[in-house]
Amino acid sequence: MNLLHLCLILLAYLCHVWGYSYLMISHSAAKSHFYVGQALAKGLVAAGHEVTVISTFPQNNPLKNYVDVSTPNTFAAMAVHKNNILDIAKIPVFFRLPALHGMGLSLTQSLLEEHSVQSLLSQNRTFDAVICEVFMNEAHFGFAEHFNAPLITFSTLGASPWTTDLVGSPSPPSYVPHFLLQFGDHMNFFERAHNLLFILYQGAYEQYVYLPKQEQLYKKYFPNNKQNFYDMRKNTALVLLNNHVSLGFPRPYAPNMIEVGGMHINRKCQQLPLDIEDFINGAQHGVIYFSLGSYIKSSSLPLEMREALVETLRNLKQRVLWKFEEPNLPGKPDNVFISDWFPQDDILAHEKVILFITHGGLLSTTESIYHGKPVLGIPFFGDQFMNMARAQQSGYGLTLRFTELTAETFKNSINKLLSDPSYTQKVHDMSVRFRDQHETPLERAVYWVEHVTRQKGARYLRSASQDLNFIQYYNLDVLIMIVGGLGFVIFTFIYLLMALIKVITKKIGGKPKKAKRN
Repeated sequence: MNLLHLCLILLAYLCHVWGYSYLMISHSAAKSHFYVGQALAKGLVAAGHEVTVISTFPQNNPLKNYVDVSTPNTFAAMAVHKNNILDIAKIPVFFRLPALHGMGLSLTQSLLEEHSVQSLLSQNRTFDAVICEVFMNEAHFGFAEHFNAPLITFSTLGASPWTTDLVGSPSPPSYVPHFLLQFGDHMNFFERAHNLLFILYQGAYEQYVYLPKQEQLYKKYFPNNKQNFYDMRKNTALVLLNNHVSLGFPRPYAPNMIEVGGMHINRKCQQLPLDIEDFINGAQHGVIYFSLGSYIKSSSLPLEMREALVETLRNLKQRVLWKFEEPNLPGKPDNVFISDWFPQDDILAHEKVILFITHGGLLSTTESIYHGKPVLGIPFFGDQFMNMARAQQSGYGLTLRFTELTAETFKNSINKLLSDPSYTQKVHDMSVRFRDQHETPLERAVYWVEHVTRQKGARYLRSASQDLNFIQYYNLDVLIMIVGGLGFVIFTFIYLLMALIKVITKKIGGKPKKAKRN
């Protein structure tokens, strides 16, 4: 064996030890969701690994060891559903679930059909782990077995049945509200009943309607996978949650479910564009930042609602940065600056920004807490309702229902938040708690991904609950046996007691004597 051969072996060894290769699937067509996966991907690249990212948002400036697999058709699939979000927001939550899962199935299929994805699947590639976003896309988990790699998932929404079921985290409905409901962790009797019924409804709908459709996609696009679809889901090695206990409610987690909320937040603020910087610095009474996120366009709101918003903002003494997607806003007040994009993180970090009007997405509420800004939430979709319920219960925000939004309710909510210093104080206290961590969320996420990779899936973290069915998990068979046994014992005891009483009665009374004839 010559020196060159030894050097090549050493180089290969060092590459294996110091650099892993990951495949990441970020299938959501919402850029806010993508930012979470992108942060993790860039963190892994910075740690010396190579990441291949399947997404609808390829990098504008190529980054070494960050390989894009673009899926532009997902935009078209999402556009169909985005047009219906405002209508869905008006219907009861029980009827939103089918629409939500219908969107998930559509996005799942559109990504798998992409030519770029099919090309990747046909290649003889290897990855050390597959990292997959969890957002109603269970068929995508098949990438892991296809590439013979452990499955790691991340959730932009925090904990939900979509994630807890993967690793067996308990979710007691008595104090863990469903993420689609507007409840806190202290629920009264009727809220607990509502929560329980909705969880049962969602579980039945997913088991018998939704998951079988995901299973069909799994079998179609991963025909050579050996794992059963349902077993495959339960073999998830790690779940990363975009949450932190200081942001929400304490709840139980399995050991392979890790909170990394805020890993997308930029710890070093960037210089704001000059026009935005000048607008903010010229505000004598502070600035309000107004954005409804990437799913909802302010320009798509009903005309009467937009007019109510404009009229309210016109009469404020504060200046307003409004994410408005059209170049012109009819009747735009002088104190309002519109743009179809703002560097949200850096704007919220500015000391003159005093209020955030938001749709209530978890990324936005996390950024508001980190930067210490109270929020006025107008939720439309998904977990936004629960996020704002948390904000209101925690005392750093108010919720204004979309169906109740008028010039008067909008003005009253803004005035209440600006005039009561307790909201700012509460969010400041939460910011201090949130920042008080021994490592950054991104550092924690990178460590756990590397740990699971080094430990070949870290099977030791897997909960035994994943091997139990519903009856076994809740000990229903044991309870039935105990109740049945107790019933038998009680029945036998009563039967014997009655028999004993009958015998004793006969012995004490004896047979009645016949009367003598005279």
